[in-house]
Amino acid sequence: MQFAGMNYLAILVAAIFAFAIGAAYYGSLSKPWMKAARLDPDAPEPAMAPLMITTFILELGLAFVTAGIIGHLGPGQVTVLNGVISGLFLWAGIIFTTMAINNRYQGFGWDLTLIDGLHWLLVMIGIGVTIGWFGV
Repeated sequence: MQFAGMNYLAILVAAIFAFAIGAAYYGSLSKPWMKAARLDPDAPEPAMAPLMITTFILELGLAFVTAGIIGHLGPGQVTVLNGVISGLFLWAGIIFTTMAINNRYQGFGWDLTLIDGLHWLLVMIGIGVTIGWFGV
């Protein structure tokens, strides 16, 4: 299940774990998130299947890239600790900063940034832990 040091089973499991984190997280924070995102709870819901498929595919890509970055630490360095540290660096340096900038330009408040930011922090830690746990 490996090619060029990438453990594809670990990547698949990490993406599934990331998806599950999002489902549980937004399932519990749906009302505050909808308020922060300025969504009308009485409006018709969009078709969920395409959104869920897109989400999973993109989280699969996120897990793949994260695995590549962790793998570049070198042989024997794909550990749970290094997975968590890499996930934190990617979140703090790329994901949260980009999201915060976009939210400012789109006129959203910090409440949406914090809700979504915590979600992505949990996702990146989850992906890092999973990749590190599987190792190479």
